[in-house]
Amino acid sequence: MYRINKQKNQKIMKTRNDLEYANSQPNENELEKERLITISNRSVYHKYAEVTIPIPKHIKQEDVVDWLSENEDRFTDDLDQRMSEAKYKFGFGLGDGMDEKDEESEWRYDIEGEKYGGHL
Repeated sequence: MYRINKQKNQKIMKTRNDLEYANSQPNENELEKERLITISNRSVYHKYAEVTIPIPKHIKQEDVVDWLSENEDRFTDDLDQRMSEAKYKFGFGLGDGMDEKDEESEWRYDIEGEKYGGHL
């Protein structure tokens, strides 16, 4: 008895599954109503690196940018190396003075202990 009921149930389920499949397939009229969509994602990552270098004490705050421009050989190679070793972080990397949201790269300096700095 169990075997007969099992066979009947399997036959009913097969018929039911075939019917569900047939009902899930679009007919010719429905195909004309469909369109394709593409789902996209853009995720932004950034790298951040910094170096700390000494500068002569007699350089005035307002002259630090000029001094850095004249002495860029003291930090650019080291900063480039650190940047190449830095890991990517998710997000724009804005904050802590990095606020040029429309720029692809941003350089700045900050004089430690003096709350003075700016963009290079």
